[in-house]
Amino acid sequence: MVMEIDLTENVPGVELTEAENELYDRQIRLWGLESQKRLRTAKILISGLNGLGAEITKNIILSGVSLVKLHDDKLVTEEDFCSQFLASRESLSTNRAQASLERASALNPMVDISADTDPLKNKTSEFFGQFDVVVVNGQSNEELLRIDTICREKGVKFYATDVWGTFGFFFAGLQTHRYVEDEIKYKLISKPTEKPKYETVSKPVQHEVEYPAYSSWLNFNINATGYQRKLKRNGPGIVLLRILQKFRIIHHRDPSYKTREQDLVKLQLIRDEVASNPTATDINDQTLGMLFAQISPAVAIVGGVVAQEVIKVITKVEAPHRNLFIFDPHTCAGYVETVGVN
Repeated sequence: MVMEIDLTENVPGVELTEAENELYDRQIRLWGLESQKRLRTAKILISGLNGLGAEITKNIILSGVSLVKLHDDKLVTEEDFCSQFLASRESLSTNRAQASLERASALNPMVDISADTDPLKNKTSEFFGQFDVVVVNGQSNEELLRIDTICREKGVKFYATDVWGTFGFFFAGLQTHRYVEDEIKYKLISKPTEKPKYETVSKPVQHEVEYPAYSSWLNFNINATGYQRKLKRNGPGIVLLRILQKFRIIHHRDPSYKTREQDLVKLQLIRDEVASNPTATDINDQTLGMLFAQISPAVAIVGGVVAQEVIKVITKVEAPHRNLFIFDPHTCAGYVETVGVN
């Protein structure tokens, strides 16, 4: 749905202080005062303070939101030091959310930042209903489906995301989302007797888009004949995601560098079961070997994209990706796949 709107609509009862205007001056010039005010009122949950969670946290805090809740019930491990820059070396074996709190708070003193260490599975709908956007990584499909269902009931925007080695993804569950995008047109400004000259005219237009539930990804048939043709163009990323999520379901963990050889065999078995034609999808053993730990460059890219998408959703400026983003380790590039949309 497309409609013209009045962009003079403001955020009632919200005024930036002089210090905030100074700190966010560049952002205000980039996306406007009203967008910054929307950020100023936003409350964000980030669950999973591994390297990916740290990258998302950094970018969200720097944008100038109102509140960020850091959630994790896991402890800092040596593997986290591959990419988790918020937790110090001295924090080994302490809770990841609490270990990230000091450095995260130092990024922007104007943001209310706190840590929560209770298991995510114990969190009720009232907990998730406190936030405008919920970002979850490192969880099983069962848990992601549960949280997405709650968020849809509460009208909370939801992102599921993860990184394995140099591969990553996110799924956007935004329900009904409205955003503004400039529509560019060309206006003839020359006289009939002159050589045609045009000027560009932009007009803000509001769009309304429906985003399917997380179940749409779980029900997506990666072996469908029509999608197999897409695989040859886009690469095997979406099949890799299905393999890794199934590994987590079966083994209740992710592939580990400590048991690399054994886990490669397990990944191969799942690959042969999940993909109807592993050769056609180009998921060879070398590809499977790229899926261990969280590698900093992949975390930086995926985390940066997730944070930017969250900012888009809060400010209601520009079209968020719809709805599955894949970062391909073969090409070191991302692409968007629309799943569950008729």
